[in-house]
Amino acid sequence: MVFRLRAGLLALTTVMVGLFPLCLGQTSQPVTPESQTTASTGPQFSGPQLPGRISGTIIDQSGAVVSGAQVELAGAQSQNKSRKQDVQSGTDGQFQFENVSPGPFQLTITAPNFATQSLPGTLHPGQTYVLPPILLAVAANVTDVEVHLSPVEVAEAQIKDEEQQRLLGVIPNFYVTYDPHPVALSAKQKFELAWKNTADPVTFLIVGGVAGAEQAENAYDGFGQGAQGYAKRYGAAYADLVTGTFIGSAILPSVLKQDPRYFYKGTGTKRSRLLYAIANAVICKGDNGRWQPNYSNMLGSLAAGAISNLYYPAQNRNGVGLTFENASIGIGATAAANILEEFVMRKLTPHASRRAETP
Repeated sequence: MVFRLRAGLLALTTVMVGLFPLCLGQTSQPVTPESQTTASTGPQFSGPQLPGRISGTIIDQSGAVVSGAQVELAGAQSQNKSRKQDVQSGTDGQFQFENVSPGPFQLTITAPNFATQSLPGTLHPGQTYVLPPILLAVAANVTDVEVHLSPVEVAEAQIKDEEQQRLLGVIPNFYVTYDPHPVALSAKQKFELAWKNTADPVTFLIVGGVAGAEQAENAYDGFGQGAQGYAKRYGAAYADLVTGTFIGSAILPSVLKQDPRYFYKGTGTKRSRLLYAIANAVICKGDNGRWQPNYSNMLGSLAAGAISNLYYPAQNRNGVGLTFENASIGIGATAAANILEEFVMRKLTPHASRRAETP
């Protein structure tokens, strides 16, 4: 938030600097020390060849500055012919070109592990052209950023994409990554994703629908009927969701170092994708990138079923046998959900990551 505030103030300052001379009936040239000197010393410095300056700051997706980025200036010439038309950003992420002839120009920014960024502009005589912070995106083929971004920062950027994913633009679809090069989540990020999913307003509406259907069928009759019965069913259904999500997708994955997300395949034959989706009900990726048995999901289902015995009516509680049976049913449901993720849900998810590979 500090970065956003700083960037906003910078942009506001740039606009105000550009408008201030207009208010005085002068040219659109920003007010800078150079332009003030020009105004005070007479018209001999107001010719079209008065050189200017171009500067800016380069940042990554986390808001951290990027040092050592190569910045190339094209379309404009330096008054000092010996000055190179490319510079590197400093340790503060800033770069600057001085004594640049006015006219159209284009900046090209390249840096290891980042996608190339090109920015056009026009430099007016004597102008100090300050660009807004230049955001570099992580290159699509980068799996481990060693120089500018830590794995945690890359994962955070990818999670931001996932948190925009909603089926039909409404229903949360957070636990799937369409990025072809996903980075493992930290324990903190696993808990944040679980909280985001369970605290989403649409989740409360879905739980309400489930509780209503159960009441209509008089499921868990020990809860009774009426408003009190509905409230108990609602509380039990939401408790099931919370315990299952946090145990199976946050606590156990953090302890066992496993990733709770479904990794969208999107390539290959339909048969290979179908088998991949089914297999992902019992296997998962570890934080080390290797496939392994999905202990988090299986043990999480069992633990959530056991905990539910604390708040369901005595006559409706599941025994040990039923708990294991329900866990098996849960694995089958996960396989079915994975098939939908692989073949259907991406098409119905408007904000699926643009970095996803096309099937």
